[in-house]
Amino acid sequence: MISLSLAEIAAVTGGDLRLAGLDSVETRVSGAVDTDSRNIARGDVFVAKPGEVTDGHLFVDVAASQGAAVAIVERVVDAPVTQIVVGDVVEAIAALAREVVDRVRALGRLRVIGITGSNGKTTTKNMLREILAEEGETVAPVASFNNAVGAPLTMLRVTEETEFLICEFGADASGQIARLAGLVTPDVGVVLMVGLSHAGGFGGIEQTAVAKRELVEAVRPGGVAVLNLDDPRVAAMADTAGRRDVRVRWFGDGAAADVRAVDVAVSASGTDTQLDVDGVRIPLRLKVLGAHHVKNAMAALTAALAVGVDPRVAAERLERIELAERWRMQVMGSDRVRIVNDAYNASPDAMQAALRTLAQITAPDERMVAVLGAMSELGERDVEEHSRIGLLAVRLRIPRIVVVGAEARPLYLSAIAEGSWSDEAVFFETADEAYEYLMGELRDGDRVLVKSSNAAGLRFLGDRLGESFS
Repeated sequence: MISLSLAEIAAVTGGDLRLAGLDSVETRVSGAVDTDSRNIARGDVFVAKPGEVTDGHLFVDVAASQGAAVAIVERVVDAPVTQIVVGDVVEAIAALAREVVDRVRALGRLRVIGITGSNGKTTTKNMLREILAEEGETVAPVASFNNAVGAPLTMLRVTEETEFLICEFGADASGQIARLAGLVTPDVGVVLMVGLSHAGGFGGIEQTAVAKRELVEAVRPGGVAVLNLDDPRVAAMADTAGRRDVRVRWFGDGAAADVRAVDVAVSASGTDTQLDVDGVRIPLRLKVLGAHHVKNAMAALTAALAVGVDPRVAAERLERIELAERWRMQVMGSDRVRIVNDAYNASPDAMQAALRTLAQITAPDERMVAVLGAMSELGERDVEEHSRIGLLAVRLRIPRIVVVGAEARPLYLSAIAEGSWSDEAVFFETADEAYEYLMGELRDGDRVLVKSSNAAGLRFLGDRLGESFS
C-alpha cells in the first residue's frame, strides 16, 4: 500500500482512531493489507473480518505480536496495537482501496484492467499478468481474489510505481461487479463469456448477462471494452459501450474479430493455433491444455493491445506459461498414467470443454477416464445440467466414468440411461472410496480427467492420484 498517515486511513474509512504505544495521528503506514493474521509482517495493516467459521477479532493480538502497524476492527480489542474502529470492515477496505487507487492514478502512470466472465477469469488474468509484467510493475490477484474482500485487497497492493492493475471481478448476485469495478473505474474491461456458473444465485442466464454487463458500464469514457464476439450476450454489450464512449475491441472466431484464432490443434503437449491480429498472422503454441484456453489467450492478448503491447511480444510471453493456475488443467502423474487435475471450478461450459479436451489428448491406444463431481450453484437447472454432462461423457465414448458425491448422482444416472453399462460408469459417495477404486482400476496408458466445482473437493483427489502415479 502507498504511505498514508493513521489519521488519513481513519478519515478514509470513516473510523474512530484508537492510538496505542508511541503512535500519533501522523504515524505513517505503508505495509500490506490482509485479513489473515498469518500473513501479517511488521508495518502491515490487519483487517479483523468476521467470518462464517471464525472471527478476525480473535487474532488481533496475533497480528500485533507479528508487528502489525494498525488493525481495522469493528469493535475495540484488548491488544497492544493501534486500532481503527469502523462499522463494517469490508466497506472500510473498499473505501481505502478506492482512495489508494485514486492517488496512484493521479500520478498519471497507472492503468486498470478489469476481467469478468462466467468461466476463464483466473486463467485470463494470469495470462495477462505474464504479458504485462515485463512492461512495468504489475499488480494482479493472488489465486481467485475476486470478491468483496479479495478484490480490494488486490487493489491495495498498488504503489507509486505500479503501471498496471489487473482486477478479477466475480459475482453471484447483481450489483456486485458494479460495486467492485466502481472502486477503480477501469481503463479496460474484459468480458469473457456469459454461462451458467452461479446461475442459481443470479436467477438465470439473462440475469447473469446483466451482472456481467456491469463491468462495461464501469469502464471510464474513452476506455476500451474487450468483448467475446462469439457469445451473443457478450456481443450485445457493445451497445452499452457505445453509449458510454467506450471503444470495443473484439476477440473470437468470427471474421469480424480484431483478434481471432485459426486452425486450432490440441494435443497432449499443448495447443497450436495461428492468431489473426488485425489482419496479421502470428503463430501461438500454448503449453496450457485445452482449446478453450485459446479463447482466454485471445482475450488476454486483446487487452494487452488495448494498453499498447506489441502483439508478437504478447504472443511470445503467452507461450512461456506452463500452467494457468493450480488445479486448472494441471498435468500430473507420469507418462504411464497421466492425471489432468481441473477440479478447482466447474460450470456446464467448463465441464464440457474439459471432457472434449480429454478426448482430444487421448491417443487411440490409450484409455480415457473421467472422474467427475458436482457443479455448484446451478439452481433449478442442477439436475438437467448434470444429466447433460453424463450424456456428453457417453457420447464422447469415455469408457470409464467415475462419479463422486451425492450432488453429482444425476450425472451418473444419465450416463447409465444413455448406455454406459456394467462397470463403464460407477458411483461413489466419497472421494476416498473413489480413490481406492481408481488405484485398483487405473493402468498404463490411462489419461484421467478430474473435474468438479471447488466445493466438491475433488482437486485433492486429483492431487492424491497425481502423487500416486508420479
